[in-house]
Amino acid sequence: MQAAAFSDSIPSIADLTDRTLSSALQQLLDQKTKPLGALGRLENVAHQIGCILGTTVPQLQQGHALIFAGDHGLARQGVSAYPSDVTWQMVANMLSGGAAISVLTRQHGLALKLVDCGVAKPLPAHPDLVDAKVAQGTADASQQAAMTEAQMHAAIAAGRQAVRSVPGNAILLGEMGIGNTSCAALILARLSQRRIEECAGAGTGVAGQALQHKRQVLQAVLARHAHAQAPLEVLASMGGLEIAGMVGATLQAALERRVIVVDGFVTSAAVMLAAKLQPHVLQRCVFSHQSHEQAHRLMLQDMGVHALLQMDMRLGEGSGAALAWPLLESACRILREMASFESAQVSGQSAATS
Repeated sequence: MQAAAFSDSIPSIADLTDRTLSSALQQLLDQKTKPLGALGRLENVAHQIGCILGTTVPQLQQGHALIFAGDHGLARQGVSAYPSDVTWQMVANMLSGGAAISVLTRQHGLALKLVDCGVAKPLPAHPDLVDAKVAQGTADASQQAAMTEAQMHAAIAAGRQAVRSVPGNAILLGEMGIGNTSCAALILARLSQRRIEECAGAGTGVAGQALQHKRQVLQAVLARHAHAQAPLEVLASMGGLEIAGMVGATLQAALERRVIVVDGFVTSAAVMLAAKLQPHVLQRCVFSHQSHEQAHRLMLQDMGVHALLQMDMRLGEGSGAALAWPLLESACRILREMASFESAQVSGQSAATS
């Protein structure tokens, strides 16, 4: 690929490591009115958000759920239990307030924006719809590259612009696109050098012979694009326009030092690609849940990260990210509002038991 022509599309993400801030955050957590580490991983989240936002009194402001949508030519090979028309139908459902992500964002006071990077059908204008359509879906990756280099970079740029266009210090990432669990499986298989049987699961609900067929199709895709090894080559050859959009959103949110709340398998595939390009993006990412999709555990493991929840969910849409949102808010409140032993005049742990 002629990377130089698109060099501006991949920003450099700096290392957030600040030992002074990290130590101050840990000291604050240790001085709260509780045994050391008693709030478990909630303390880890509080520490991480403090490091991301650069403060010992973090507060999440104007959280925005950005849901990237796109169709996939590969879906014509029967890799999904649902037809491609479901993509635009579900986007319309989200915009009308009837989807799971619509319910959860309303419940938690989150803004919701749908970013159309490549839905095959035209969508009517809506205040919560961002028209960033690069193409009417990707090409069939079993026959040719899913995207041209220019299309991929246009989708990455659209993701970056979507983040720039919304206020606040936290972005919740989600997606909608029939066939995109196949893309996520392909990305994992190539980037982690795993067998497709490990990476491709039920997705929208394929099983038995249909699952065997899906894996055969995906194995053929991997063989066709054996040359694609670098992250952007993998994305263009086997990814999706909405996945490229999420890569761009991840990079831009990381650049702006926003908290990035990652949803499930497909969203994590985009983050995995972004992290291969700029490893420090992972410092800004909170992984909301471990999907029921079998390979998500492997993907998280390969990135060296842990998810907050395990709810056997596999919906996508950013639903897991929205579900985890109150935990992030609670973590911040622990740092800001929970008393210390000194301020509450509570006796701390005795030397004999420390």
